[in-house]
Amino acid sequence: MSDNRQSLSDLKDLTTAIGTQAVVDAPEAEGEAPQAPVLPTTPLRERDVDAYGRSYATGRRKDAVARVWLKPGTGKITVNGRDQEIYFARPTLRLVINQPFDVAERAGQYDVICTVKGGGLSGQAGAVKHGIAQALTKFEPVLRSPVKAAGFLTRDSRAVERKKYGRAKARRSFQFSKR
Repeated sequence: MSDNRQSLSDLKDLTTAIGTQAVVDAPEAEGEAPQAPVLPTTPLRERDVDAYGRSYATGRRKDAVARVWLKPGTGKITVNGRDQEIYFARPTLRLVINQPFDVAERAGQYDVICTVKGGGLSGQAGAVKHGIAQALTKFEPVLRSPVKAAGFLTRDSRAVERKKYGRAKARRSFQFSKR
């Protein structure tokens, strides 16, 4: 029994050196709740910010590539030098690019400047969303878990299937003619 106590004290010494507190398997008094382990308050990842106080990330969707810079501000989103209401005229596309802020509960707290190339408007909106989510987690590493749980850090790898020879499109055959 003394060996067990010795190993637990060694474990406690080890965890206090790391910065966490271990739960010691000691007999508890009646009616007393067990102690929960204390987790470190510092995030596992470091904040990645440039000299201007911005975080940078690249977002991709279909054939579209978005370069995104995120900085604290009033919530203004600029895409290719134009406001988001002008560039993404459809409300659904604006809803898509604001999803990471809604999940992280940071709506209206950051300004976004991004350049997008390739693809159509839907793919570009998805690329901007992916870039904003990546940049947000670089600026505030604590937000990584809610943004990742929503699935915004994963690149949507679906793309258009290539056309095959002997086919009208990727899979569609030419129209059959009996005569």
